Amino acid sequence: MIKGVRSPDIAVAGRWLFNFILIGIIAGLGSVIFQYLCQLGLHFFMDFMAGYRPASPAGEHHLFPPTHSVFNRWILLILPAAGGIISGWLVYTFAPEAEGHGTDAAIEAYHSKGGFIRSRVPFVKTLASAITLTTGGSGGREGPIAQIGAGFGSFLATRMKLSDRERRIMMAAGVGAGVGSIFRAPLAGALFAAEVLYRDPEFESDVIIPAGISSVVAYCIFCLVFGWGSLFDSPGFKFQNPLELGPYMVLALVLVVTGIFYVKTFYGIAGFFHRLKIPNALKPAIGGLATGIIGFFLPYTLAFGYGYAQQAIFNELSIAILLALAIGKIFTTSFSIGSGGSGGVFGPSIVIGGAMGGVVGKLFHMLIPSVVTNPGTFVIVGMAGFFTAVSNTPISTIIFVSEMTNSYYLLLPSLLVCSLCYLLAKPWTIFHNQVKSRVESPAHAGEFMMDILQTIKVQDLMGLVKKVIYVKESLPFSEFKTLFSKTKQHYFPVMNQHNRFCGIFSSTDIREVIFASYIEDLVVMRDIMVSDLIVTTPSEDINTVLQKLTIKNIDALPVVKEDDHGTLLGLLYRRDVIAHYNQYLKKMKDH
Repeated sequence: MIKGVRSPDIAVAGRWLFNFILIGIIAGLGSVIFQYLCQLGLHFFMDFMAGYRPASPAGEHHLFPPTHSVFNRWILLILPAAGGIISGWLVYTFAPEAEGHGTDAAIEAYHSKGGFIRSRVPFVKTLASAITLTTGGSGGREGPIAQIGAGFGSFLATRMKLSDRERRIMMAAGVGAGVGSIFRAPLAGALFAAEVLYRDPEFESDVIIPAGISSVVAYCIFCLVFGWGSLFDSPGFKFQNPLELGPYMVLALVLVVTGIFYVKTFYGIAGFFHRLKIPNALKPAIGGLATGIIGFFLPYTLAFGYGYAQQAIFNELSIAILLALAIGKIFTTSFSIGSGGSGGVFGPSIVIGGAMGGVVGKLFHMLIPSVVTNPGTFVIVGMAGFFTAVSNTPISTIIFVSEMTNSYYLLLPSLLVCSLCYLLAKPWTIFHNQVKSRVESPAHAGEFMMDILQTIKVQDLMGLVKKVIYVKESLPFSEFKTLFSKTKQHYFPVMNQHNRFCGIFSSTDIREVIFASYIEDLVVMRDIMVSDLIVTTPSEDINTVLQKLTIKNIDALPVVKEDDHGTLLGLLYRRDVIAHYNQYLKKMKDH
């Protein structure tokens, strides 16, 4: 036994370590299986049936030799619809929650479902996503693989009868392991699992170390099968000219506009399909047909598109092709996934951002070639900036793109562009189930009472502020006794001769004299009231209100106008404040 360390602590740590390694093993094997399914599907559907053989990124190689099929646009037109029929039937028959992009479903499970994911979801998601993506549907691999890892983490925690908090941690560790392995970015995968949960730049600290352990294990398993190295290759770019920051700032603005357009298009199309009055299982087929129509004219907008991002890094695509790739990819992704098809949104975002970065880089290279010497750097920075703009994950995305492209010398421009993209595009996100911060997460309801109380203002409770009977300061005590016998009111505000709020007293304050008839004609309300007033205003938060109530040991506070404490708006009672807080927590849990 190690000196100073108790054996139960070691046992607990060992059990958790075993769990996270096991999650990494399963997530890594899931990544391997999903990659094989995708390669098999691309070989059969895109290559053999349609004769379409898009290029691959440098770190990814075809597992099967190419066929001799002749390229056929008409097959390419109907393939996504056929894939949509099959994947739609699978999803809506066996696991409706597996539709769409899986990362958002994992985020929802973390915040609102105690980390619980049905055990069948990863299997359905794997098959449906492989079919959607390899028949031409535009999407990424992070959504399916995130749900594979998350599903196993949730399943393991449920079988071990762990708490909701522990299940959430294991589920998130599965997300990090899956994403980190299939994109060969283990550090980014761990950070992504902790960062993607929130819109604010905040990390779920409980998740980072578990996700890091699982991600490393999953990454090693995946690379043992498919080889080591990064997903993309880059020619050793370096940032050496501060003047280049100007064009990078322009790039950030372009990425923000494109990102907003992407989010609005995605959820506009998703809303259209949601309102469409046909069986849900048929909707991905219609989305697939729309995708196929675009692909008929722009085949490079179908499936993954990573090979075209690789070509853009090496400056091998024209501005027209890059622009068509970016805009077309926005629509094919929106139709493929927004209609209920199964796939992720990270992969398409990398391609869209890289293409738009290539457009901006090429334009500046033509205008100021001495400053922008290599447009390929803008492709890599564009990948990071665009996904930041649509996901609110600046830190993990910078690491993601650096690991994926093996281009750590572009961290400085990536940091600038991602920071600007985050600040300018913060209200828009492709992950609708993100919450603003830990304070607003149902998973943490009750943990941050003071933080929550500080976010609620008295003006939010004005409907609970009571209009009460008040008395004049000159009113004789004998007359007040008659009034007091007809009301259940406990606190009585006092007004002066100008009808201005000047004092207050409670029934407790008059307890000693209420039955003393010999002084009732000698005392007026001015003699009883407290003139050293403790009040609140509409702009104060209810944490401050509760502090005032507690310090003075009173049950109500007068609410006065912001700039005129002589104007009484009513009384705010302690019980109403607490009831509002409890309702607020309940809404968060039900969200």
